[in-house]
Amino acid sequence: MDRIAVLIPCYNEAKTIGKVVADFKATLPEAIVYVYDNNSSDGSDRIAQDAGAVVCYEYQQGKGNVIRRMFAEIYADCYILVDGDDTYPAENARQMAECVFKHRADMVVGDRLSSTYFEENKRLFHNFGNYFVRWGINFLFKKDIKDIMTGYRAFSYRFVKTFPVLSQGFEIETEMSIHAIDKNMYTENVICEYRNRPDGSMSKLNTYADGMKVILTILRLFRTYRPMKFFSIVAAVLAVSAVIFFIPVLKIYITTGLVPKLPTLIICGFVMLSALYSFFAGIVLQTIYQKNRQDFEMELYHVTKEQMYMIQNKGI
Repeated sequence: MDRIAVLIPCYNEAKTIGKVVADFKATLPEAIVYVYDNNSSDGSDRIAQDAGAVVCYEYQQGKGNVIRRMFAEIYADCYILVDGDDTYPAENARQMAECVFKHRADMVVGDRLSSTYFEENKRLFHNFGNYFVRWGINFLFKKDIKDIMTGYRAFSYRFVKTFPVLSQGFEIETEMSIHAIDKNMYTENVICEYRNRPDGSMSKLNTYADGMKVILTILRLFRTYRPMKFFSIVAAVLAVSAVIFFIPVLKIYITTGLVPKLPTLIICGFVMLSALYSFFAGIVLQTIYQKNRQDFEMELYHVTKEQMYMIQNKGI
């Protein structure tokens, strides 16, 4: 079991991966640096290995798939996750690890948005997307995480071994943040500088396609983790729509005693029934969610016990 494991997902980062590995080995000499190559075609794996990293492979394309493999295979007291594009300074890694060891933080967020991100990143829609995602998650989940989409984080053992990776691509960061919020994981924030990619290094993030995936992930996780709120909103929208279309029908009936818009009346009835079904579906799913939370707390207990056992028997 490693004391500190630096995890670097890598896909065609030949221009930067060697420097990233060297920087983290210099900053955290006691750490093991793992580079998981995700079907690179530019020799990134060879460069990382020459720089001193332990190189592994994940053949399912997508950052989420890489992190899923990393979290399953590597055992460490502290995990540092960082992108291989040299946009995050290694100098913050020691402080982030100390938050895990000394403050018992489960997730440490490398906060770009409170530093140089908006000056360095020239892509307008990326900046707007980061603002929007941060606002949306903090609003829906009543939290105040400073940087939702950052690729620079530190984790405790119990976070990594209880985090179910469901996303396959770049929406994985959003999933991590919401998991930490929902499971009441202790989170700390470390402000770090953000450097723009060097010339010749291309981002793999598609602003529009991946941005839409992130938004859909937020809605999916809001439905999963806050079912009562989600289905209450759906029920309210359906009920209000039914009432709005029912009022003219009711006025005509009161005035004439006739119902000339019978199809509208029937549709309003079905929409109102759908609203009731949605509300009661929320109640049922909220009960299931509460049971899942109880099961998670027991799983957390067993994972913590497992970690303590490995620490006590380290070196035996």
